[in-house]
Amino acid sequence: MSNPLIELAQAAARWQHETLPEPVEWAARRVVLDWFATMLPGCPLPPATLLARALAEERPAGGAICYVDGSASSPRHAALLNAVASHIVEFDDIFRDGGYHPGSATVAAALALAQHRKLSAQALHRAIVAGYEVGCRISLAIQPSHYAFWHTTATVGTIGAAVAGAALLGCSAAGIGHAIALASSFAGGHQQNLQGEGMAKALHPGHAADAGLLAAYAAAAGVTGSSESLHAAKGFAAATSASPGEWSAALGGLGEWTPITRMTVKAHGCCGHIFPALDGLKAMREATPFGLEQIVSIHVDGYGATRSMCDRPQALSAQDARFSIQYCLAAQLVFGGVRLDAFRPEALVDPRIRALMPKISVAEDAELAAAYPRRRQARLTVTLADGSRFQHHQAVRKGDPEAPLSDAELIAKFEELAGSVAGPTDVAALRKTILESDRLPGRLPLLPSH
Repeated sequence: MSNPLIELAQAAARWQHETLPEPVEWAARRVVLDWFATMLPGCPLPPATLLARALAEERPAGGAICYVDGSASSPRHAALLNAVASHIVEFDDIFRDGGYHPGSATVAAALALAQHRKLSAQALHRAIVAGYEVGCRISLAIQPSHYAFWHTTATVGTIGAAVAGAALLGCSAAGIGHAIALASSFAGGHQQNLQGEGMAKALHPGHAADAGLLAAYAAAAGVTGSSESLHAAKGFAAATSASPGEWSAALGGLGEWTPITRMTVKAHGCCGHIFPALDGLKAMREATPFGLEQIVSIHVDGYGATRSMCDRPQALSAQDARFSIQYCLAAQLVFGGVRLDAFRPEALVDPRIRALMPKISVAEDAELAAAYPRRRQARLTVTLADGSRFQHHQAVRKGDPEAPLSDAELIAKFEELAGSVAGPTDVAALRKTILESDRLPGRLPLLPSH
């Protein structure tokens, strides 16, 4: 068997020098815009604010921007806090086939280091593409079994951030390989901290961004790791998945297509496993309008994670509600969508939502589960008070590669989410910088109320 670490490191190194094809360049710009869209609303929220205060006394000087508190700091400090903020409101991008949110850690680490070193947007884009290339492909090798106990965004995110950092530090393919190896030992983040009301989930990509940059700095300084860290009998895949020797999916098409061009952009502000049900329920109401008072029951059949992650009939906190299929479907029925306002304190106790939640049930369907993770589907059955019963099969999610958000829809998402914490002039200037210039994004003043 070939060595996947070496092949992936070589692929990442090539992105440092090759001209980015126009679709890849545009995909990288879209990724950065979407990262800011989900990061900025998280800046005034815990745990980002709590961690910023806790670490304020230790803030090292540097040229990276910590958007959580507007300070200039070291790349690792900024990457840590910005990545935490980017994972709070659950709008961050998804590499669907690997069950992985690459942007949170990879963009946070790359942007902080690029700002500190005063590099160009082109250098930033190259590093992000490289980080996505390696991280997303590793997720293909270890999923879906990895997700039973591990949070992919925390574990693989560490490696993606390390690759992006090593690229910006000018590492050769060998150096990037050592960064991958070292990062595979730093990777952590288990599933129990994705359950309930704790705040640990958002810290996962923060740690990944910080630890990834540590691996990158170490590799650039000459620190080495095992070249068999990914695939050997005691390596990363063996320790965290049921498929330690299955790398064909990860390496397939290497050099022919790159993962950043196949991203899912979130159209809803909640767990992606709920999306098929949200899209399906919207389609059902458009086809046969019905009122809230008519609903007797809504049943959702989904794949394994639909039930194991999202069957939360008693969700009370915003964090828990974002992972509750009962809450999110009820919120969509009440508000017409699942956006930031759906998780405000007053929404969490809205009697209309609370009355609907007990009427919503979820189960795993063997056929839909067999198609996961490459297909995220749901079957819905709605029963009304007059005895009528409607069924719908939602085969795709809005935002997935088969039904992508257009540029206009992505920009509208960015303006909505960024506009919740920043003024329209600043939001427009940031959008123009990200999509049209070769300058890195700079500071963005948050509204005084935040």
